[in-house]
Amino acid sequence: MIKKLVSMALVCVVFFTLTACKGSEDAKTNSKDEKKNIAVTTSFLADMVEQIAGDKVSVKSIVPAGDDPHLYVAKPDDVNTIKNSDLLLYHGLHFEGKMQEILEKKGVAVTKNFKKEEVGKMQDDGKQIIDPHFWFDIELYKKAVDVVNEELSKLIPESKVEFMKKTEEYKAKLDKLNQDNKKKLEEIPEKHRFLVTPHDAFNYFARSYKIKVVAPQGVSTDSEISNKDIDKTADLIVKNKIKAIFSESTTNPERMKKLQEIVKSKGFETKVVSGEGKELFSDSLAPKGKIGSTFIDMYQHNINLIYNNLK
Repeated sequence: MIKKLVSMALVCVVFFTLTACKGSEDAKTNSKDEKKNIAVTTSFLADMVEQIAGDKVSVKSIVPAGDDPHLYVAKPDDVNTIKNSDLLLYHGLHFEGKMQEILEKKGVAVTKNFKKEEVGKMQDDGKQIIDPHFWFDIELYKKAVDVVNEELSKLIPESKVEFMKKTEEYKAKLDKLNQDNKKKLEEIPEKHRFLVTPHDAFNYFARSYKIKVVAPQGVSTDSEISNKDIDKTADLIVKNKIKAIFSESTTNPERMKKLQEIVKSKGFETKVVSGEGKELFSDSLAPKGKIGSTFIDMYQHNINLIYNNLK
């Protein structure tokens, strides 16, 4: 009986030892196969990561696609997203505002390699500030893509060659996009190349494609347009016979309708380009499954909208 119990005990020990070993091996396998968590601040960065790493990583954007980063209020879950990430990527150039401090402690700014002279400036209440909307300059966007590739390759070194290949392929697509944009916008008569939008997000775009941008609302998407600024913009529209003005996906279209009414009172009629699928994207990509959910799709949408209404 004692021998039988000892024998059973030995069987149990071996069984549990083998089970434990297998469990340990499974844990190691699962740990190895588990996707790295990448936290990003915006949909632009989420798209960058997905273009390079595809389904090799799990990406979570703090500001959901379609939301306005200027008005976004951080949630308790955002802290956990940052804390649990294997890599945290953010824009920099003060785009994230109050979140900047916590992002700088753990994260990597995709704009870290930008030269001082490459970064645009803009006016805010009479003060000159850094313009964070770099993504409308495709050459700068490519620089940011290189930083994302570099950080992903550090995190998952075994995929470095694959990431580099996808990065180069993606940058080639961005080069083609840039060429197509220039060609299409050059077809718009120079006297019609005025882009009137609510807030000041298209200065890099203006610099890249030699188109004049007017934004009566200024930097913030939440500020009210002063009577002085809106009247000044209305005069410019009448003087240059600008036939279309544009709403943005993250701003209130009513403000552009107000501008339209003032223009009409001055004896000229301009069209407000707005409504679902007819708004410019500025500070966010669209949610997945909708037009403008990737950077290239977003940019093509914007260019077509501008071309079709200003040509």
